[in-house]
Formats: sequence, structure tokens, C-alpha cells
Amino acid sequence: VQLQAFGGGLVQTGGSLRLSCAVSGIGTGNYAMGWFRQAPGKEREFVSAIRWTSTTHYKDSVKGRFTISRDSAKSTVYLQMNSLKPEDTAVYYCAASAGAILSTVGSSTAYGHWGQGTLVTVSS
Repeated sequence: VQLQAFGGGLVQTGGSLRLSCAVSGIGTGNYAMGWFRQAPGKEREFVSAIRWTSTTHYKDSVKGRFTISRDSAKSTVYLQMNSLKPEDTAVYYCAASAGAILSTVGSSTAYGHWGQGTLVTVSS
């Protein structure tokens, strides 16, 4: 199983970025796919997830600004990030979970497969 995240970069406050996570070895439609982020000096935190039911979940601070989606035919999961803020600056990781349920979808321990991170920097 391989997950490869890309699409990060430097953007000004209010700008947009779209992160992509290319997945191989599993069917994205059968897994919960999540995005987490880790800012310097902070713990990794949940950002968003999409379950096999296509139900989506978001961290409160990104609701209305970020949108997670999945293209199963391309085995790719996306995170569209709009209205970016300096506090969104972090390394973003994609992850896959075979068993995440509603109560665990926001926990990193529910995810058994991780990609390398992609850095998002939002300048003020």
C-alpha cells in the first residue's frame, strides 16, 4: 500500500490550494481516507475524512473552507482548501483506514496507512 500526497506550497492568506493523495494497493472506495496535519511544535491533528459511505467529516476550524473528495477511478483523494489562514500552515498527511467508524474517524490511531507529508505554508 502506498499513499503519496502532493500539492502543497506557499500561498497568501485567503488563497487556495488543492492537495492530492495518490493511492495504490487498496481501493479508496473501501477505506476511510483522511487528511491530518502537523504544525511545527504541535501534535498531529485531524483535518478531514471521507468514509466508504462517502460521508465527510471536518475539523471545526476548516468547515466551510475545506472540501474532501474522492475519485475512486483515479485512486485519488483530494483536499480543496480555500480561504487559507496562517494557522493552516502545517505538513499535511493523507492516510487510509480499513476500520474507522464514526467515533474513530478523527483519530490517527484508526489509520494504518500513511503517506509522506506535503508542506502548506500560508503567509500573512
